[in-house]
Amino acid sequence: MKIAFIGAGSIGFTRRLLADILSVPEFRDIEVAFTDINQNNLDMVTQLCQRDIEANGLNIKIQSTLDRRAAFKDAKYVISCVRIGMLEAFTKDIEVPLRYGVDQCVGDTLCAGGIMYGQRDIAAFEGFCRDIKEVALPGCMLLNYSNPCAMVTWYCNKYGGVPTVGLCHGVQGGHQLIANALGYKKEEIDIICAGINHMTWYISVKHDGVDLNGKLLAALEANPDIARTEKVRIDMMRHFGYFSTESNGHLSEYVPWYRKHTQNIHKYIDLGSWINGETGGYLRVCTEGRNWFETDFPNWLKQPPFEYKAEKRSSEHGSYIIEGLETGRVYRGHFNVVNNGTITNLPEDCVVEVPGYVDGNGISIPKVGDLPLGCAACCNSNVSVQRLAVEAAVKGDITLLRQAMLLDPLTGAACEPDAIYQMVDELLIEEAEWLPQYAEEIENAKQRMAERKLSGTFIPPIVTEGAARLHTKTVEEMLKDREAASANAGEADKAKKRF
Repeated sequence: MKIAFIGAGSIGFTRRLLADILSVPEFRDIEVAFTDINQNNLDMVTQLCQRDIEANGLNIKIQSTLDRRAAFKDAKYVISCVRIGMLEAFTKDIEVPLRYGVDQCVGDTLCAGGIMYGQRDIAAFEGFCRDIKEVALPGCMLLNYSNPCAMVTWYCNKYGGVPTVGLCHGVQGGHQLIANALGYKKEEIDIICAGINHMTWYISVKHDGVDLNGKLLAALEANPDIARTEKVRIDMMRHFGYFSTESNGHLSEYVPWYRKHTQNIHKYIDLGSWINGETGGYLRVCTEGRNWFETDFPNWLKQPPFEYKAEKRSSEHGSYIIEGLETGRVYRGHFNVVNNGTITNLPEDCVVEVPGYVDGNGISIPKVGDLPLGCAACCNSNVSVQRLAVEAAVKGDITLLRQAMLLDPLTGAACEPDAIYQMVDELLIEEAEWLPQYAEEIENAKQRMAERKLSGTFIPPIVTEGAARLHTKTVEEMLKDREAASANAGEADKAKKRF
């Protein structure tokens, strides 16, 4: 069996996921291929992972290549960890909307940044899916960790022709938080979640078969750390009755209320951790992590290698899905799949995050039924934006792209239509190198921007660093806490420490 990683230069995901996979006894002689567009990043991650493999006594030689077709050839599974445009494009996703008053914490799922991220990803995944169909094994499955997860998974299944499951660790993180609030261990609390990626709802929270949802809000409010860091999620539960999987910072971007007015953002966020709502917080920690890894890489080779042991496996779903499909062992998790009637009051064709069971027969998705009406309404507001964004990316259609921005809950709350139109033009121009499908529209956008300036209708940028911006540390500053810097650089879930 061959497993290929695309975007393998992503140290946090690649090394962790590979260790999880190779902790399965049956997988100790599989083929592994890494591919990326950045030779330096690819070389560093390959060197580190190859050292781990050899330290664990396995006879696996990583196929490391810039040629993705070579990596995909005869693969049974492809794992995507790509960030199209890397940190350069990510910076534009955050900085350009900020000039128009759209203050994002993460910007990788919805809002202006997530919509543009989706345009770049879909342009690239068109080629990924074509290559998988042409050179991988028939039926090769794509396990997608790339954001925006719902948009990418939607595209790959509808247009890419590759069976794709979207994966995320949001459910697991919230599960742990809920258990902490209620005073139990995580394994003592049974949860069922349903919704869409990054807006999934804990519709069932039980201990020994007894439903505890009625006690959860009071428990969250009574915990000083949670009450301080999760104000948005707690407030959403007050209004809609259910706790949402995603963090304070994520959820604050998907609704129109909490980041609408710059002067009020601090009411709802906490700066103890980026994930609690910091302006551009995820961009900051990703930038720090990449700079640290590139600078400190020689020291990583001096650290103990990863141990491929069952008890060392992470809670990331990917390795368990492959294990279930290949060995028949049953695994239960929450996956992003095409709805197909699973949640009956969300559209059939959208991508939902729901419970699933994996074994030798495949991935089985039980029917959830209706979400509570308020939760479904929140999801539907996001699904409409996702649909417009996916179709815009496929067709290079600026009208659909503008409509996605207009209907995005936070962008629409922060900006008037004229500002959104100008912002879309600016984003297309700034990100042109990653948006081949918009080549003609980008030239038109340049003309419109020039005309605005000549006619006096140009909307001047807001000069701001954001309502809650923290300084991006230099490598020299990170040297003062080497352990924290290395933990950030090497972790797939960069928000494990919330407080």
